Amino acid sequence: MKHSEHIVLAIDPGYDRLGVAVLREENNKTTLLFSDCIVTDRKNKHEVRLGIVGQTISNLIKEWSPHSLAIEELFFSNNQKTALLVSQALGVIIYEATRSTVDVFYYKPVEIKVAVTGYGRSDKTHVIDMVSRLIHMNKKPKLDDEYDAIAVGLTHLACRHSKIVRT
Repeated sequence: MKHSEHIVLAIDPGYDRLGVAVLREENNKTTLLFSDCIVTDRKNKHEVRLGIVGQTISNLIKEWSPHSLAIEELFFSNNQKTALLVSQALGVIIYEATRSTVDVFYYKPVEIKVAVTGYGRSDKTHVIDMVSRLIHMNKKPKLDDEYDAIAVGLTHLACRHSKIVRT
């Protein structure tokens, strides 16, 4: 059997709260190596918060040497200001990945829900429940953003084995 390893840095994007997870797939076994929710200080200027997001992604790439970065595509509500701020954070994340020559893949929220739960309209509690069933976690995440990042990583690894190529 051929030895193969793939490490993915998975992101639930944001500037206020950024869900991050590092998953490794090796010989058809998936392991959660790291997950966290990075919370930036609301007292800081937005550009300082963006700098923290960028530095966090840069540090994670240096530490884990991922083969790919999987990110949830933004879903915009009616709040245009929030959408703009999160879009800026997304730009910083993509910049750090491409600067390190890490391939970037995007997944829509409905694709992530289908991959993790089998149903595109699942709610947060169903996604959290299924993530907990699909992968062993040494610590229980405190915030939804961390679960979401793990779900993005699981989606990416599942899609790697399908004929669907995402970029």
